[in-house]
Amino acid sequence: MSVIYNRVALIGLGLIAGSMAHAMRRGGLAGEIVGTARSAETRKVAAEINLCDRITETAAEAVKDADLIVLAVPVGAMGKVAAEISPHLKPGATVTDVGSVKKAVIDAVAPHLSEDVHFIPGHPLAGTEHSGPRSGFAELYDNRFCLLVPVEGTDPAATAKLRSLWEGMGANVEEMDAEHHDLVLAVTSHAPHLIAYTMVGVADDLRRVTDSEVIKYSAAGFRDFTRIAASDPTMWRDVFLNNKEATLEILGRFTEELFALQRAIRTGDGDHLHDYFTRTRAIRRGIIEAGQDTDAPDFGRGGKR
Repeated sequence: MSVIYNRVALIGLGLIAGSMAHAMRRGGLAGEIVGTARSAETRKVAAEINLCDRITETAAEAVKDADLIVLAVPVGAMGKVAAEISPHLKPGATVTDVGSVKKAVIDAVAPHLSEDVHFIPGHPLAGTEHSGPRSGFAELYDNRFCLLVPVEGTDPAATAKLRSLWEGMGANVEEMDAEHHDLVLAVTSHAPHLIAYTMVGVADDLRRVTDSEVIKYSAAGFRDFTRIAASDPTMWRDVFLNNKEATLEILGRFTEELFALQRAIRTGDGDHLHDYFTRTRAIRRGIIEAGQDTDAPDFGRGGKR
C-alpha cells in the first residue's frame, strides 16, 4: 500500500487509536502519525512503546498541519475536543471519529468545524475488553466492519480517501445514515452490553451464591458476560447517555421477549422455548458464515487477545 494521508493525528490513545497506529504502520498508510491524550501517564506510556512518531501534550499541537484527525475519545468528550482543535485545523483536512454513537457525535462536533474541513464520522466495529495505549494491535480491524456516516454535503472524494484508509487497515467499509447506525448498534452492541452489566450485577447481589462460587463455577455464558462487562466504564456510560432513544426502544422489546419466555417457563410451554431457541441459533450460524467469528468452542476466543 502507499501513503494515503501524509500526517494523521490521533486524539486519544486507547485500544482503537493504538490499533489504528499499528495497522497504519503495517500498511505504510501514513507518512507521520502524531498522537496525544488527556492523561500525562497515557502520553508517557505511548512515547515509551513508540506508539506514534510524535506525542504532543495538547490536541491543538497534535492537529497542526494534519491531513486526517481521528477523535478517539469517549463520546461525551467529543464536542469539547472539537472546540479545542477547530482553530488549528488546516483547510482541506478530514476529521473523523471512532465513537459507538453517531447522531450525538454529529450534533456535538459539527457546529465547531468550519466549512473548509471535511467531517466524516466513523465507527469501527471491533474491540476487546482491554483498554489503554498498550492494548492496541495491528490485526484488530482485519475482516471487521467499519461504518462511515458522512454528513450531508460531504465531498465524495474525501469519503473515498477515508474508506481506502480503513480498507488498507484490513476493514470492510460500509456507509450508513446516523439514525439507522444508532438503532443497529443498540441491537448488536449497546443493549447486549447493558444486559451483560446487569447479569454480572445480579450475581454480585445474589448473596446466596458466594463470590468464590461465581468465580470458580463460571460457565461459558456467564464468563462471556463478565468479559463484556469488563469494558471501559466511561466509554459505556457515554454511549448510553448519548444513544438513549434507540437503546430504550430495544430494551423495551427485550423486556417483552423476556416476559414471554418467563411465561413459557412458568406454564411449561416447551414448544415455545424450543421454537425460540431454534430461531436464535440461526443468527449465530449467520455470524459464523459471514466470517465474524469462528464456530470453535468458547465462542472462538481461545488464544485471542
